[in-house]
Amino acid sequence: MNRTVIGIDVGGTTTKIVGFCRNAKGKRQLIAPQFVRATDPLTSIYGAFGKFTAENALELEDIDRIMMTGAGSSVIHKSIYNLRCLPVPEFSSSGIGGLYLSGLDEAIVVSMGTGTALIHARRNGEDYDIQYLGGTGIGGGTLVGLSRRMIGVDSVEHIEQLCAGGNLDNVDLRIKDISRNHAYHGINQNLTASNFGKLSDMASNSDLALGITNMVAETVAMLSIFAARSYSLRDIVLIGNLTTLAPIRQVFAGLSDSFQVNFIFPDNAQFGTVIGAALYQAK
Repeated sequence: MNRTVIGIDVGGTTTKIVGFCRNAKGKRQLIAPQFVRATDPLTSIYGAFGKFTAENALELEDIDRIMMTGAGSSVIHKSIYNLRCLPVPEFSSSGIGGLYLSGLDEAIVVSMGTGTALIHARRNGEDYDIQYLGGTGIGGGTLVGLSRRMIGVDSVEHIEQLCAGGNLDNVDLRIKDISRNHAYHGINQNLTASNFGKLSDMASNSDLALGITNMVAETVAMLSIFAARSYSLRDIVLIGNLTTLAPIRQVFAGLSDSFQVNFIFPDNAQFGTVIGAALYQAK
């Protein structure tokens, strides 16, 4: 009997959960991912599990095992409702999830959460070669922290709304501002020369929100490009919560042509890590 494998990713403020079962043809079938918010990891784990099983009409006997990943998963030291709980390295989860969602066999996978992790992932048949390349502390935590301090807003939804009315000309110094005589011929003149390098006293909260968002996205994008070049790759898969923000996606889209890379935002990108956890060593 093919039973469901559940993946749970326990983050700092959200817990994500997903399941995989086998369809009539024996292929893995994704059960719609969900997430819950809670400050306590145990509360969020059991809350997510209860919500997921109830909404998908799953009984305990339908579940084969639970694959746990994320910083908060360390709070689980025993089984959940007598179901096997197996730990999965977070970077392996991200790499596997990124390849699954994109349908690629090899890519740089970038997990954009509170901070950012860069992973080289390659599929070898049913196996995976996953290498953590490093990362940066620039991520969602940076976006929220700076926005809270500079404009008094720490809701990601509100930051995104403010960005829609922002103008980077009031914040960032661009190549076109320092290259009047085209000294940087061949380089996109709209590329940023210095984040916040032209900050105006008249900059609005919308301008500042867009400037912060742009700085976070550009930092992650450029690190991703450098990582891809080191493996002679063009495909960069983005996963994590920041992938849901329109101004983040717009920055990556704007850099794609300039640096000849493919930034890929697959469906369910925010659930990439938990999907990879559920697929880890699953045959």
